[in-house]
Amino acid sequence: MSPSALLPALSVLLLCCSPPALAFVSEPALSRAACGDDQFVVLDASDGLVNLSVNGVLVQDSVLACQKLRFYFRSGCLRCGEVSDAWRVAVKQYCGEGSESSHATSHQNVPRKLLRQSTDNSSRKDYDPCGGLSLHENNQDTSDSSENDDHLLAFPGVILLCCGLMFPCFHAERKEASRNDAASIQRNTIESVSSYEVSMSSEKVPPTPHRIPPSPSRFAPSPQVARVGSVNLSIQQILRATQNFSPSFKLGEGGFGMVYRAVLPNGTVVAVKRAKKDQFAGPRDEFSNEVDLLAKIDHRNLVRLLGFTDKGNERIIITEYVPNGTLREHLDGQHGRVLDFNQRLEIAIDVAHALTYLHLYAEKTIIHRDVKSSNILLTDSYRAKVSDFGFARSGPSDTEKTHISTKVKGTAGYLDPEYLRTYQLTPKSDVFSFGILLVEILSARRPVELKRTPEERITIRWTFKKFNEGNMREILDPLLEDHVDDEVLEKLLSLAFQCAAPTRDDRPTMKEVGEQLWEIRKEYAKSIRKV
Repeated sequence: MSPSALLPALSVLLLCCSPPALAFVSEPALSRAACGDDQFVVLDASDGLVNLSVNGVLVQDSVLACQKLRFYFRSGCLRCGEVSDAWRVAVKQYCGEGSESSHATSHQNVPRKLLRQSTDNSSRKDYDPCGGLSLHENNQDTSDSSENDDHLLAFPGVILLCCGLMFPCFHAERKEASRNDAASIQRNTIESVSSYEVSMSSEKVPPTPHRIPPSPSRFAPSPQVARVGSVNLSIQQILRATQNFSPSFKLGEGGFGMVYRAVLPNGTVVAVKRAKKDQFAGPRDEFSNEVDLLAKIDHRNLVRLLGFTDKGNERIIITEYVPNGTLREHLDGQHGRVLDFNQRLEIAIDVAHALTYLHLYAEKTIIHRDVKSSNILLTDSYRAKVSDFGFARSGPSDTEKTHISTKVKGTAGYLDPEYLRTYQLTPKSDVFSFGILLVEILSARRPVELKRTPEERITIRWTFKKFNEGNMREILDPLLEDHVDDEVLEKLLSLAFQCAAPTRDDRPTMKEVGEQLWEIRKEYAKSIRKV
């Protein structure tokens, strides 16, 4: 064999046995991030492709690169709402696109031909942490490109020698990388209470032609929160996170009990709800069943349950923390600014969406029983989230018409009069409460205001009287500066009165309420354009 003929084969031999860690970084950086001791960078490899560098060393094994990206997202070092397009390209390139076509062509996405994916690629799965794609098995052939086939066939003896030398190199490298990843994951688990898995999925509502269409201003993704069951805290950890239920951490009191702000060791802020003593009346199995039911609720306008603890004399529910206070606080002006009319209308639609989901699209019909302004939490972008499921109960089955309760629970002023009289609870009880809430949103008055004159103490009666007298504008919050068309205001008030009808048969469903609100919103948008 001539020296010139051996040159390509020797090149292949050197490339095969070169440790991946010896590759040097030369491409320009597109984005940088850090995770513990790792400093990782996405590099521009031209032609729309990228490389991943960890601590200044190129990661040329795409399987290892995908494992690294998985770990960074799972540990919270990379967050879907914050990452640049460079990271999305890296995930797509190294972890697949989640489509069948990507399996057949993914070998073209690797910028380097020096090292291909190892033979355990049959277990590699498509991974898309920010798009919620399902995971598909990838059984593609990962052999070297055809341009090297001629050399492989020409020098079989050299290639066999190369493979014999390459196997221990790769085995040792992958074993060390696996050991490092396992150690990093273990350190992260010890340092943080739990591992958060970010979810960017939209509303998981079964498709139906009667879905209430979302308003255009609400296309922004919902806030990133952990999945149900991702927070597992002991009583001791909860005491530390709330500084022994310190009054300075207290957020308020709901139907379930006192609510506290808690800061987990990894910096995540959650809400901790500590049960009142009367919540211990039912057996533990009943509480556990309730939690299981609530854990299945997944809607962007409902506060998510993250975990719970039921040990000894403590029953505690952990939920996502919504930072911008309650609707009642904003109507009272406690946050320094007045909600404009469009924000109020959007909040009403959000609440209607949430209740529609509970009544129609949850696994079982759920009746909230305590719909009120102090149970409506607002995000920083003034999106509404319905909270406090301490009073929530599963509704009637298909063969029943009502849920019979032996004790009336709720808040004065919002309670369905038929529920007060018969103890029979239906979704229409929530509809009544929503009608009272809608008047409250427009007027900023509480349902019952004892300091006012007898004619004005019951807000819904006072509102109905003003409406019949033709003085609708006197109903509006005096601090509201927006111009509201008379026809829009009349339709909103008429809808509120329908919801608050004395008899249930005269009330619409929450789905119908949402549809009417959507039409009113479109009419309001047209009226603004005319001004």
